[in-house]
Amino acid sequence: MNTDLWQLTASELAKGYRAGTFTPLDVLFSIEARLDAVNSKINAVVAENRGASRAQAEAATARWRSVTPLSPIDGVPMTIKDNLFLAGLPATWGSRLYADNVPTADEAPVARLRAAGAVFIGKTNVPEFTLQGYASNLVFGTTGNPHAPDMTPGGSTGGGAAAVAAGIGPIGIGTDGGGSLRRPAAHCGLFALKPSIGQIARYGGFPEILLDFEVVGPVTRSAEDLAMIFPVLKGYDPTDPSSLSGLALARPFPERARIAYLPKMGTAPVDPAIASAADAFAAELAAAGHHLVTIETPYDAESVAAAWGTIAAAGLHWHLDAAGTRQGLGANALALDAVGASRSAGDYAAAIAVARAARSDAGRLFSTYDLLLCPSIAALAWPAAEAYPPEIDGQPVGPRGHAVFTGWMNVTGVCAVNVPAGMTADRGGIGMQLVAAVGRDAELIDFVCNLPALRTSGPVPLSRRLD
Repeated sequence: MNTDLWQLTASELAKGYRAGTFTPLDVLFSIEARLDAVNSKINAVVAENRGASRAQAEAATARWRSVTPLSPIDGVPMTIKDNLFLAGLPATWGSRLYADNVPTADEAPVARLRAAGAVFIGKTNVPEFTLQGYASNLVFGTTGNPHAPDMTPGGSTGGGAAAVAAGIGPIGIGTDGGGSLRRPAAHCGLFALKPSIGQIARYGGFPEILLDFEVVGPVTRSAEDLAMIFPVLKGYDPTDPSSLSGLALARPFPERARIAYLPKMGTAPVDPAIASAADAFAAELAAAGHHLVTIETPYDAESVAAAWGTIAAAGLHWHLDAAGTRQGLGANALALDAVGASRSAGDYAAAIAVARAARSDAGRLFSTYDLLLCPSIAALAWPAAEAYPPEIDGQPVGPRGHAVFTGWMNVTGVCAVNVPAGMTADRGGIGMQLVAAVGRDAELIDFVCNLPALRTSGPVPLSRRLD
């Protein structure tokens, strides 16, 4: 058996299963050995059930041997973010409030993966209530970036991105409510899809505190793997009426796409290394024949950010009131809860109105341009135990200063893919977002798969800093 199977992407695993070169059980054993070797160094995976995962791998092995796989991802090991319900494993949401919570049923996206034959390695670390851009909490501690172990992998899908970058499974399933898939993917040198609202049905988990801003999606090492898993996750589900958007007809982008390039968000600072990588990425697209137009921020960034903040804070405050206790909460959650307590029903309604208007603005933007291009992160990775960097390029910033490029996509419901655009020596990766209109997820993934630089290269490399 090849003991390095943990290095393969999901697409490469599926090809090996189909050819009979190795089995899902072989792969799981290899990934478990990799987890045992490196997880203590980064604290990405926080809960496992090896008996259950091995039973899943054995069943998948039998199906491939009888040439009856359930789906293209049958037997592919993957991790699940700690705010998603996976039957039989804890779902703590990174909070002591749920330290003893072990769901008995999967929530909708996890159920689709289970029905497709996925092998669940375990749960991955998050910040408390998944409302911050790092991966640390009082239940499981702090997660490090495999490419720069003292630095953050970002958040809130920090544990999932760290696991994939370290070789602990080729796919990490997470959520994105304000950039929580795209930014960790950028910091860890990976791909990630933030789907359009409604593409992937969502119910059966924790209470909704971010309206419909938070969606479920994958982190991977290749665009091909995004294309492989997205059809498994998406689809109409009558329990979630918004999933009707999953029935939207595909409209491929033109061979020479109209791309709006947004290198800066108003006067918000951007790390010079990120700005340089962004310009280089944009130049590559222009050289490939696409029509790029550099634009100023096409929406009121300040009002959209304020609306997102009001809904997040008020949603958390509502949830904690319903829970009836705040005992054991971390300082960051308590501070956000206090902000939520200061918001009125009128503030909340006004924030919803801003979100609705922003969705109309997005529709108009994508009637002019096929795609929007911008960085995924404004700051390089910072020390892992700190919630956010206090300054960027010498300028002071607040808690969301590093995240200025991502929240609008959640408020408007559009789809976005993070594409790796560079790797630093000691501060992790740099990523760029390609963004498209609601419902154009599949076409966006196809566009990314066919980027010239990606067609001529393999999957992004795993971190070897942990070996």
